[in-house]
Parts: sequence; C-alpha cells; structure tokens
Amino acid sequence: MKRFAALILSVLCLVTALSFAGCASPDTDPVQTAAQQSPDSSSDETADDAQADDNDTQTEGGTLVVYFSATGNTEQAAQYIAEITGGDLFELEPAEPYTSADLNYGNDDSRVSREHDDESLRDVELVSATVENWDSYDTVFVGYPIWWGIAAWPVDTFIKANDFTGKTVVPFCTSASSGVGESAELLADMAGTGNWLDGTRFRSNVSEDDIQEWIDGLDL
Repeated sequence: MKRFAALILSVLCLVTALSFAGCASPDTDPVQTAAQQSPDSSSDETADDAQADDNDTQTEGGTLVVYFSATGNTEQAAQYIAEITGGDLFELEPAEPYTSADLNYGNDDSRVSREHDDESLRDVELVSATVENWDSYDTVFVGYPIWWGIAAWPVDTFIKANDFTGKTVVPFCTSASSGVGESAELLADMAGTGNWLDGTRFRSNVSEDDIQEWIDGLDL
C-alpha cells in the first residue's frame, strides 16, 4: 500500500513539473520576437534618415549649364563653365541635327538660310526641351552661337518650354565677330520670368582663363 501511495505521489509531482514547464514556454517567445524585430526597426529608422538626407540634397540650389552648339565653339565654352562652377551640362539637340550643308550661310537654299528668311521655320523640335529636377537649379547658364545678330533659334524652343521663376539666368554666346547684341534681352522677353543677367559674348576660340575671369566677376 505504501509503495502504491509513493508511486501515485511521484506521478503527481511529475505532472506538476510538466505543467510549470508548459506555462513558462510562451513567456520566452515575445522576448525573442522583440529582440529579433529590434534590428529591423533600427534599419527602418536608418533608411528614413537616409531618405531625408537625399531629399535635402535635391532641394539645395544647383547650377545648370544649358547650351546649343552648331560647330563646337559654344560647347567648349559650356564645358569650361561647368568645370569651373561644378554645374551640370545639358545640351540642346535638335531632333533633326544640323549638317554642314544645313549651316552653309552662303547658300540661300541651305536649311539655316531658309529658317532665317521664314520665321515660321524656326520652331525647331528638340530631343528634349525640359530638364530633370529642373526645380533643383537656382542658376541657369544659357549658351548659344549668334546667328544673324540673334541667338540661334533652337534655343528658343527651350526658353519657351520652361518656367524660370526664382532662377538667375546667365546668357552667354560665341561668335567669330558679331557682338551679343540684343540676343539676351530677346530671350529674357521670350521667357517672361527669371532674373536675367546681361549677356556676354566670347570669341570662337575662348579659353578657360577667359571663362574663369568672367565667372569671378559675376558675383553669383
């Protein structure tokens, strides 16, 4: 009888021990889950901070150098400007590029001569007339060659397609002999918005030193 009672007591003790073990098990899971989630939460916060930094960078004022170049002279000047200012380059490319024959001013039947004689032909389609992240630029240089005393008309398409409100616009041009004339004023009138500075003309073989001296005097 005593052996039977002892056996019953042993069984009861075993059942009681198992019950406590079963109750303790769920308490450990939330602790482990919280520990496992902690790195994820930290990563989310880091990603949010990084995104905020990116947004701050995009809203900072930048410099853009926009140019149309028929023979490479204006392109060279634009590249110097971008290097000196740390600005971004944006080339205005006609959807139908000008060939050497198109640019033969001495031929009355050349493309550029016909466009000069008939203003309705000057609406030159560009590969792209708008710039990505346009709002991130506070200063915009606009470069062009002089054609018949005015800005080469492919630039007109870009000017008409963009809002220059809140931007400082710096016109520059290249030519073998012609001056800047009223080219910059005409572009400013066409734009209707923006703070347009006086235009500056550079010779066809402009040097980087020339550009540096000019930029130093702009007080941008």
